Amino acid sequence: PVVQQLQTFCSEELGGFYLGVLKDRLYTAARTSPARRSAQTALALIRDEMLKFMAPVLSFTAEEAWRTIHPQDASVFVHTWRKEIPDLGLTPEFVAKWDIIRAYRAELLKKLEEAREAGEIGSSLQAEADIIAPPGQYEALTSLGDDLRFVFITSAARVTQGTERLIHVTRSAQRKCERCWHYRADVGSDAMHAGLCGRCVANLFGPGEPRAFA
Repeated sequence: PVVQQLQTFCSEELGGFYLGVLKDRLYTAARTSPARRSAQTALALIRDEMLKFMAPVLSFTAEEAWRTIHPQDASVFVHTWRKEIPDLGLTPEFVAKWDIIRAYRAELLKKLEEAREAGEIGSSLQAEADIIAPPGQYEALTSLGDDLRFVFITSAARVTQGTERLIHVTRSAQRKCERCWHYRADVGSDAMHAGLCGRCVANLFGPGEPRAFA
């Protein structure tokens, strides 16, 4: 059961969700921005704890990885569980909100795949998502603000409130940013960097973009 849970966590929670969402922050956010640095910190915490979980059943692999990452440190087998991780605020309400968001994301991914198979889009970033959500679900989705598009890995995500639940995917009519590959209306708005969108200009030459959730 332990090996199966580790495999499921790596393939579904990390590979199927978290790492996909995180890539944009790691690749495009300002190098020393809180958004990028917090992502790196979270990944380091996950990595170290994963190796401790793996150690009893994948001993040599865990030890080799630990020694590579921490060459001056002791063996993974002499370490205990981390105790200083702060309260992450994982209340039932918080978990319920993300259950809603991830359910919409799963449904949207199916729509994106259908559009891809039909030749309407190439990558998911070539798409824009329009969503109608009933009360409760609407509040969960809009609580992320503009960061929702990063969770969905689309160039835009618009949400309106209604009585039914609908997801519509369209091909973006905007230009593609040469750096982040998002299709945005403000690509070329800076004459000095004609191929970049506004947030990439801010991340490279300005104060950086605001990111709060994703």
